[in-house]
Amino acid sequence: MFRFLTLCFGTLARLFRSRHSLLLENLALRQQLVVLKRRHPRPKLDLFDKLFWLVVRRCWSGWKQALLVVTPETVVRWHRAGFRWYWRVISKVRKPVGRRPTSKEVRDLMFQMVAENPSWGAPRIHGELLMLGFDVSERTISRWMKRASSDPEPSKRWLTFLRNHREAIAAMDFFTVPTVTFSVLYCFFVISHDRRRILHCNVTRQPTSLWIVQQLREAFPFWLGSAVSDLRPGPEVRSGGSRCRAILGIEAIQTSFESPWQNGVAERWIESCRRELLDHVIAVNERHLKRLLFDYVRYHNGVSYCPTSLCG
Repeated sequence: MFRFLTLCFGTLARLFRSRHSLLLENLALRQQLVVLKRRHPRPKLDLFDKLFWLVVRRCWSGWKQALLVVTPETVVRWHRAGFRWYWRVISKVRKPVGRRPTSKEVRDLMFQMVAENPSWGAPRIHGELLMLGFDVSERTISRWMKRASSDPEPSKRWLTFLRNHREAIAAMDFFTVPTVTFSVLYCFFVISHDRRRILHCNVTRQPTSLWIVQQLREAFPFWLGSAVSDLRPGPEVRSGGSRCRAILGIEAIQTSFESPWQNGVAERWIESCRRELLDHVIAVNERHLKRLLFDYVRYHNGVSYCPTSLCG
């Protein structure tokens, strides 16, 4: 810094000297610079030296003839580096540009209003938000309303339906159990959705449509329409579904293939029965499995349970 100031004062002092004296002094300085450059080909220049030559380049057209320490290309490179540094510095200053963003709280509130009030338009929602203290333009609300999902996901619709009608819904399904002789027994059960209570269960070697109809009659000895209005059979009951509807006059809803969550109540009870009972014993025959299954159902329901196939 001190050298730069000395150079500035020296320049001002030379403005008042004669031209002949300045030419002699420049000749002497150039001769010394030539010697210095011959001894030190690459002198080190600090920041103020670079700034000086940048200013000279802008103010004097003959700066290249007077430059001896470095090449003119070096000064141009310094200028480009300073240009990049300048724009890099001012680019770091972040200023709000464009439209003010809508906060997530306001967006969620708009989506909630659209979902809960399908008949409301942008003017109505705009007025409600203004009363709540949110200053959002009506155009912004109409733009966000197009992105709002007025129809919930299929899974949420199905869960809402089951939750609202669980007192009138019963699920039924089959699960297989191998015996000690490597034969397969089919266990059928009906479970209510409201209290997760087993309404009926039985075991057979060959489940047929007539056998399924008989089990439903035993599960609902009174009029089926008053006992349960919706039956949800699992994948194993699909073969007898049409005959059940024809004989009993009920509406059966079949679950999708490989979608256990659609019949989650029945699938959950099958998992509990396997983990707590069937994983610890091996069924000898059909009667042995019936006795084990009925004992487990009594334990599960917590009340006296005596199915017709066992008590009769």
